[in-house]
Amino acid sequence: MSYFTFHLIFIFPPILVLAWLQRRPFADIGGYRAKLALPLIALMALIYTTPWDNYLVFREIWGYGIGRVVGTIGYVPIEEYLFFLLQPILTGLWLSFLLSRKSEPVQKESLSSLKVLLPIFGAALTTTGFLMLQWDNTLYLGLILAWATPILALQWLLGTSTLWAMKRIWLLGVIVPTLYLWVADRIAIANGIWHISDKYTTGFQLFGLPIEEATFFLVTNLLVIQGLLLFLLLEIPHMEAEENGLSRTQAGQSETT
Repeated sequence: MSYFTFHLIFIFPPILVLAWLQRRPFADIGGYRAKLALPLIALMALIYTTPWDNYLVFREIWGYGIGRVVGTIGYVPIEEYLFFLLQPILTGLWLSFLLSRKSEPVQKESLSSLKVLLPIFGAALTTTGFLMLQWDNTLYLGLILAWATPILALQWLLGTSTLWAMKRIWLLGVIVPTLYLWVADRIAIANGIWHISDKYTTGFQLFGLPIEEATFFLVTNLLVIQGLLLFLLLEIPHMEAEENGLSRTQAGQSETT
């Protein structure tokens, strides 16, 4: 199986099904931001992941099978760059599907302790990740944590209340695509599409999947789901003020006429 065939079997079909089920992703959610959500999150994933993943291949932390890819740009297969775009779209369409079935309004809660604890937890994970870079067998896991958890910590700092208000959708949004991609990744490794270095991994596995790969898909789906929820639902003060001002102006005009 080639890397592109992997996309044809495991990535494109669920994307097409989810796209077919909903003509307009995030319809009636987030206003004008709904149209920007998926393209923006996919572009950000591509930009942020590209140098990091090139370093992984350069260090031979992971590699691809001979004859399994169309070609490479830098050290990374073209299909891998495509995956940087496709995973956020897949996970994002799943989130949109969940949101389309949510009828109750978002009700934010006062979570003062959680607002403090989650960013601290994110900072602790980041510190742990950088410490892990000192040893070969924790290098891959350390690079994942050092790369992903600063952004997670920032998301938690900015939008704990928003995310907690959507906790059921947040949980389902992360768990389902993560489990699916764990299975797909396990099959890809078993078929030699890509391989993970024994030297730079801990050796711990989750149902045959290296714990580093399981962690990667968990944190990337967290980044996508939280990023989309915050982009769509997080209140932007200056924009709200402008909208309120416009509403008051329109109301005044209506009274005048």
